Amino acid sequence: MSLTNYITLGNSGLRVSPMCLGTMTFGNEWGVVGTNIEESNDVLAAYLDRGGNFLDTANIYTKGHSEKIIGDYFASNQSRRDRTVIATKFCGNMYPGDPNGGGAGRKAIMHQVEDSLRRLQTDYIDMLWVHFWDRHTPLIETMSTLNDLVRSGKVRHIGFSDHPAWVCVEAQHIAKANNWEQLIAIQIEYSLLQRTPEDALLPMASHLGLGVTPWSPLRGGVLSGKYTRDSRPSPEETRAAVDSPYLIESTYVLIDEMKAICEELGDEVGATPAQVALNWVQSNNKVSSTIIGAKRLSQLEDNLGALDFVLSDEQRSRLEALCAYTKHFPHNFLDKIAPAIQNGSTVNGLASDPWGLSPTSDDDRH
Repeated sequence: MSLTNYITLGNSGLRVSPMCLGTMTFGNEWGVVGTNIEESNDVLAAYLDRGGNFLDTANIYTKGHSEKIIGDYFASNQSRRDRTVIATKFCGNMYPGDPNGGGAGRKAIMHQVEDSLRRLQTDYIDMLWVHFWDRHTPLIETMSTLNDLVRSGKVRHIGFSDHPAWVCVEAQHIAKANNWEQLIAIQIEYSLLQRTPEDALLPMASHLGLGVTPWSPLRGGVLSGKYTRDSRPSPEETRAAVDSPYLIESTYVLIDEMKAICEELGDEVGATPAQVALNWVQSNNKVSSTIIGAKRLSQLEDNLGALDFVLSDEQRSRLEALCAYTKHFPHNFLDKIAPAIQNGSTVNGLASDPWGLSPTSDDDRH
């Protein structure tokens, strides 16, 4: 697979690369996590040269500088603008003290989009994400405003980032009931160390035909393999906290298994732990395009190498066995329920144990 194996994003005709270039690090305003303008342009150009066409940013990334760097790049490379899918997000408040400076209300959305258009130096945004759930704004107000933006031509498609599954479903119902523009995708955190979206978010997206674009597939660099039991991250060099709750023995065991899989893939593939982690995410059939970040060209090249091989089902199972997660109710309960028909034995059309439960004590009964 390559970056030019374009995928339609959800129930839309928008075609995007299987790996999306995340630009949260474009700009130095956030300190050690940032990349200067020259390096940012080098990474962006290399991604586009390889056939990539999907960029992800947000109004708040590096205090707006990420959008500005992208805008300046395309201002100097106009021919590439219409061939690139630029996605940005709104909700974070960039104006402390202004209660309408962020959020998903009509007034806030309108000025945030206008500000993004100005920084991006473009007439339209290909994919506009609501960055996170604004609990204080009625969904109908948000969806109405997003519909107006699409109808005006300033936005092409819309999606939700970091929203509960039920909120996404409700928003989609509101849009359908009013014949408004519908969501085409969700953006979620998903990795070997964050598998809880498998409970509700991924099945919901599949059911509604929403595309899925995971962020932090390397869990902030923890799954890159560069941190070991004897080599902890330095706060001067990385955003991974020295006291990260993920830098524990179970993670190191998982990384050991990832390294073993790299050896199985052989020198010809030359896979790295980061590539194995990215491949695991992107090869999930519910995932559309995985968001990768790169501060340097070498990181970009390494990340893109995840598209060059296929993990076997057995290798995926070995990884997943080492990072099992605790399911939330009712999923943990439902996993205990077997189909109504068991071994062909039924009682009045139901299995002799219709719940399919075999409780070990009265406390286990429901």
